[in-house]
Amino acid sequence: MTFSTSTAASSTTLPAFGSLPLRSELQESIEALAYESMTAIQAQALPPLLEGQDVIAQARTGSGKTAAFAIGLLNKLDTQSYCTQALVLCPTRELAAQVATEIRKLASTLANTRVLTLCGGRPMGPQLASLRRDPHIVVGTPGRILKHLERETLRLEAVQTLVLDEADRMLDMGFHDDIMKIIQKTPASRQTLLFSATYPEGIQKISRTVQKRPVDIRVESTLDSPDIDQLFIQVEKKQRTETLYRVIANYQPESCLVFCNTKQQCQNLAKALGERDLHARALHGDLEQFERDQVLAQFAGKSSSILIATDVAARGLDVKELAAVINYELSRDPEVHIHRIGRTARAGAKGLAVSLFTDYENRQLRAIEEYQGAPANLVKVETLTIPPGFKLYPPMVTLFVNGGRKNKVRAGDLLGALTAGRKIAGDQIGKITLFDKMAYVAVEQQVAKQALTVLTEGKIKGRKFRAKLLR
Repeated sequence: MTFSTSTAASSTTLPAFGSLPLRSELQESIEALAYESMTAIQAQALPPLLEGQDVIAQARTGSGKTAAFAIGLLNKLDTQSYCTQALVLCPTRELAAQVATEIRKLASTLANTRVLTLCGGRPMGPQLASLRRDPHIVVGTPGRILKHLERETLRLEAVQTLVLDEADRMLDMGFHDDIMKIIQKTPASRQTLLFSATYPEGIQKISRTVQKRPVDIRVESTLDSPDIDQLFIQVEKKQRTETLYRVIANYQPESCLVFCNTKQQCQNLAKALGERDLHARALHGDLEQFERDQVLAQFAGKSSSILIATDVAARGLDVKELAAVINYELSRDPEVHIHRIGRTARAGAKGLAVSLFTDYENRQLRAIEEYQGAPANLVKVETLTIPPGFKLYPPMVTLFVNGGRKNKVRAGDLLGALTAGRKIAGDQIGKITLFDKMAYVAVEQQVAKQALTVLTEGKIKGRKFRAKLLR
């Protein structure tokens, strides 16, 4: 059974969450989060999912798929039974953290629900301590989950729902064998949900292996969205970086995500743009966890204008207002290309997608044109202009604070400390990102030094913390 719809569908044509047979506590959470009409993927996936059927669904990032499977697994959760009843596997630490946050929000009215994140790049000690009492829901990456299974510190014999999120990326990253070993530790009676942005043969193969008569759902990406101005620019190979600079100077996006195909390209490009006085940060798999957290906090807080990432590293990136996506190189897969550019023009905003290509990438260009069913909109390099004295400074600066959730520090505490003297207004403070032992606070450029003084010389909840500006 296959369903299909378009992500361009008007929200007025989609049903409300109130039409679903959900437990009352979950309906309360949904109302508190101001979720009104379902997205296309939610409208199609939730009915069979709530009936206990296996589901394989294709939908792009930002389509609402996390809420779909989170609502499904929470609806049947027994919080009085202290065993692991749901397992969500994700390809990256960033995506796992994002998914766990979404589940916790939806579970806020379900008393005593325990959600635990298990990912590599984190010390084992705290995870082992948290596992002494079985969590209801575990969200993690395959490598770390498997390590806990091998140490017999995690038990999955009571799992009712297994979710493979961004399953295509997990296969690309070589997690197939780890995933299969993990699945063997779960009951055959479980419900298995596969969510994927693309639909390669590997996904179909794993579905045939681990699912039982799954409902197959495809939510078509809007390939020709009027909200995305999609441009292609042919360049000489040695002029690629110069052309990227010209694109940024010509359009001056407030926030820009640049895709490269390799980690080394990300590093080299961030350095090259930095030498041109642009605030660019690279995101790739070789970064330590604290470095990744810092890069993402700066970009999400509008303290860095340009994020350069590989496809895998960008999975789980949650930036709602992304002005532009630039493909430094064309993806080898047209589905991935659509997935990349779909990160801009969200929530009714206008978006820009620019792709650079050389003669050697004509095959990829033809594949994208065929996939989209439309010719590429070609723009000549000569039409791009660099304004005299061009500078692109981010509007915010991020401050690092060496205190977080474990220190009982909340976002409201940081906001209160900064605004207590009334010299810094609340609207001059941007995104606040909390971790267990640290926090990041975005503030407007003009009050950055003042904010740093307040945090270093003052107290938060009666305690002094170290703070510094990130550049």
